[in-house]
Amino acid sequence: MTYQWITYAAADRKAVITLNRPDKRNALNAEMVTELKDAFQQAKTDDTVKVIILKGEGKAFSAGADLAYLQQLQDNTYEENLADSRHLMELFQLIYTHPKVVIAQVEGHAIAGGCGLATVCDFVFAVPEAMFGYSEVRIGFVPAIVSLFLIRKVGEAKAKQLLLTGHRVTAVQAETMGLVNYLESPVSMAEKVHAFADKLIRQCSGDALALTKSLIANVQHLSINDGLAYAAEVNAEARATADCKKGIASFLNKEEIGW
Repeated sequence: MTYQWITYAAADRKAVITLNRPDKRNALNAEMVTELKDAFQQAKTDDTVKVIILKGEGKAFSAGADLAYLQQLQDNTYEENLADSRHLMELFQLIYTHPKVVIAQVEGHAIAGGCGLATVCDFVFAVPEAMFGYSEVRIGFVPAIVSLFLIRKVGEAKAKQLLLTGHRVTAVQAETMGLVNYLESPVSMAEKVHAFADKLIRQCSGDALALTKSLIANVQHLSINDGLAYAAEVNAEARATADCKKGIASFLNKEEIGW
C-alpha cells in the first residue's frame, strides 16, 4: 500500500510509524486508520522487526478525529457508523494485541482518538509539555472503544476522572495516573526512545515478549482458577519455543545470549 497520511520505515530491528498530517495536527480520518492498520500488519509479518515506535510529525502527536470526518459522520446511517467504529476498534485491538512491543513517542498533544492511540501502546514516552485528554463527552460523543483499554491501564476511578470530565491533563499528571511511563525532554526524546527499544531488542526474547503480551491481554478477565490454568498453558508453550531452549542453554553454559 502507498501511504498518504503516514510514513513507515524499518531499520535496526525497529519499525517507525509516523502520523504525517502536521498541518491538521495529525488528525485521524478513515483513510489514516486504514493506513495504520496496514503498517502495523506489515510490521507484524516482518521477522526483522522486533519493536515498533509510533510517533507524530510536527507539533502534535494527534488531535483526534478530523473535523471533516466528524461532519461526515452526521449523515451516516447506523450501519455505516457501526462499520466505521469497528474500523477504529480493529486498529486499537491490533496495536494492543500486537506480538511486537509498541512504544508511543508523544512529543505533542494527544487528544481524543490521538490519546486513544497512545493508550493502547505498551509504553508511552512523553515530553512534559504534552497534554493528554479524552474530550469526547464535551461534544456529545462517547469515548467507547478506548474505555476498555484505559480502565485496564489506569483503573476505574482514574478512567472515570478522565472520561467523564473530558479534562486535559499534563504529561506529568498522566505519568502519576499510569498513562505515561517515561517523561523525556524534547531534546533527548528520540535518543531515549531508541535506546529503550534497542535495550529490549538486545536483552529480551522476541517469543517471550509476544507470549507475555498475550498473557497480559487475555488473563485479566479470567477467574483465579481459569487464569492460573491459562498461565500454566502459556508457561508450557513458552518452554517449547526455540528462544527458550536457546536461552536456557546459554544460561547453563554461561554464554551471552544473542537475541
